[in-house]
Amino acid sequence: MSLRFLTAGESHGPALVGIIEGIPSGLALDAATLLAQARRRKLGFGRGNRQNIETDEIRIVGGVRRGVTIGSPVALYLENKDHVRWAEIMRVDAPGDDAPAARQVHVPRPGHADRIGGIKYAREDLRDVLERASARETAMRVALGTVARALLAELGVTLSSRVLRIGRAVDETPWRDVPPEEIDASPVRALDPVAAAAMVQEVEHAKAAGDSLGGVFEVVARGVPVALGSYAQWDRRLEGEVAKTFMALNAIKGVEIGLGFGAAAVRGSEAHDEYEPGGDTPTRYRSNRAGGIEGGMTTGQPIVVRAAMKPIATLMQPLDSVDLRTGEATRAHVERSDTCAVPAAAVIGESLLALVLAAAVLEKFGGDSLDELRERVAAWERTARAR
Repeated sequence: MSLRFLTAGESHGPALVGIIEGIPSGLALDAATLLAQARRRKLGFGRGNRQNIETDEIRIVGGVRRGVTIGSPVALYLENKDHVRWAEIMRVDAPGDDAPAARQVHVPRPGHADRIGGIKYAREDLRDVLERASARETAMRVALGTVARALLAELGVTLSSRVLRIGRAVDETPWRDVPPEEIDASPVRALDPVAAAAMVQEVEHAKAAGDSLGGVFEVVARGVPVALGSYAQWDRRLEGEVAKTFMALNAIKGVEIGLGFGAAAVRGSEAHDEYEPGGDTPTRYRSNRAGGIEGGMTTGQPIVVRAAMKPIATLMQPLDSVDLRTGEATRAHVERSDTCAVPAAAVIGESLLALVLAAAVLEKFGGDSLDELRERVAAWERTARAR
């Protein structure tokens, strides 16, 4: 059994829709579970006003009956509340010949998909590009990831995240296990309150200057079964799928697992995880420098992924650009946006990692029902602990 998903919809269109296929039957799933994660995506100091407009209440319209999945594709629907103000601009049917053009975009923003997307799809009005390239689409990716997260939770896998950097402010606190609510209570989802205050200040200064900020976030998965993925073929190495999925998130420009780029600065004796005799297993690790993935396979250690997010491309003090209709120099188009979305990106990262791990679990163990999957995972855990 494999897991696959698709999303559709535009930022100011009527709705976002998503389908995830491959979820076994018998998984408890309801709208409240989806809404809880959707609200976490809205967290973080530096978000724009749209977070106050959208409720992000998700309707389950397929694949679930009487509170549990039934084995068919799970279909989700998320209404864009702001669409009511954009109904004419984003209308699906063709307008009359005398209808005026509304809010067309002909000046691309540096760092955004606007210009290249317009070239690729032959769209003169760049709104046809930016509406789909918008990070609003991630609201549906989080919803689909929440379905995968619910499946993993049944197998004892948990996910969490935090922010390590916003601009020049860095949280150097080593990871510690804390309730998710504690991290979510931070305005920037950082562990160290002193670093969090510095991050807030960075965002305030950027906002006052009409600028934007990026940063670094970390996602951790615990309780992951041993030996997901494979070394046998390049495209089955799990860290490749993790990196691809995170790099496909809007504004992400770098991904590392475990020591990541830091491994390039140390010797081998400081880069690898030594073994020692275990308690209930023949061997155990002394450290987790590999970040839970070694040789393309999960080690049973926590999976630690970090991603670098560039500053958002829409600036209230716009950069130089060109009007594509006239070829004349002008300032870039300004679209409503956040000043900083790194805390939200960390939450989105949890859903992305959930999707990757759920797919890897189903690839290794299969199972058309949750009970069948549980039995196979439990049997494998007994085998793995003996080796």
